[in-house]
Amino acid sequence: MNIILAVILLVGGLAILWVCAELLVAGAVWLARRLGISSLVIGLTVVAMGTSAPELAVSIAGVLDKTGEGGNIAIGNVFGSNIANLALVGGLVALIRPLMVKRQTLRREIPVMILMGLLLWPFLCDSHLARLEAFALLAVFAVLILITIHLARKERVQNKNKQAELNRLAVENGDDPEIIIPASGDVKKNAILIVIGLIGLAVGAEMAKDGAVFIGTKIGLSTSVIGLTIIAFGTSLPELVTCVAAALRGHHDISVGNLVGSNIFNTLLVVGGAGTVLPFDIEQRFAGGADYWIMIIVSAAFALAIILGRNIIGRISGTLLLCGYVGYLVYLFGFSG
Repeated sequence: MNIILAVILLVGGLAILWVCAELLVAGAVWLARRLGISSLVIGLTVVAMGTSAPELAVSIAGVLDKTGEGGNIAIGNVFGSNIANLALVGGLVALIRPLMVKRQTLRREIPVMILMGLLLWPFLCDSHLARLEAFALLAVFAVLILITIHLARKERVQNKNKQAELNRLAVENGDDPEIIIPASGDVKKNAILIVIGLIGLAVGAEMAKDGAVFIGTKIGLSTSVIGLTIIAFGTSLPELVTCVAAALRGHHDISVGNLVGSNIFNTLLVVGGAGTVLPFDIEQRFAGGADYWIMIIVSAAFALAIILGRNIIGRISGTLLLCGYVGYLVYLFGFSG
């Protein structure tokens, strides 16, 4: 590969990402309406799983690497991606359009995200992830998915009961009951949109990442820094373009659900999946070191921005998050090994 091909891969990958993000958001919104559940649940599950696919693929490929640096690439990718999701993506989306967050999300999903990040510490503090520990992370992930499915079904029933009660009151008052029309559109067509969107995100991210990594190695970056920055940015591109596309359409729940869900997926599914494939060792910086705690601090700062903004991440908070990410990059490139 040469520098020209690397640039073509980078630009072409970004273009594919944007188009497929539009398809995924459109399909996800339709799916939420069709199933009678909130866009937040779809963002936390379908969209988050799709946009986390590149992190999973890259981390598994990393641990299978024969250079002995695979663990650093895998964990660096997860930490860097989680930081980028909240500080870079969250900040940029809020800068484009203030991000509204439901009170329920602040009380439930965001604390879970922070708690799952803290859960990593006892597993990684000895600079090694064993297969049994990886299984434990996957087990926690499975429990969370089951809880989410249960809550989605409960929400659907509550919405139906609420609408039935409103219709009953309308009839008693002599008004016509409101008729809820399910989302129109062909099931097969919208399912294809979602699948194409998910596949396109993975392909586009891989193209953009390959181009960026080639450029990074040419300028002499270390494996850890490449994992924390270039690879993390590349695998966070699906979240970035999906959240921006959703925000521009006014679907804040999908944006928030995608960010929070992706970080939970990265922490549990990606780390657990990579460790299950092959146990690995990591540098001290990832084993409860500076980069780990920066990830936790950024998660807490994201929650604090929502609290101070009264469930809205405004442009000022978005700017501060972006500045924090730039400061982190300065630390990595200027003061980190």
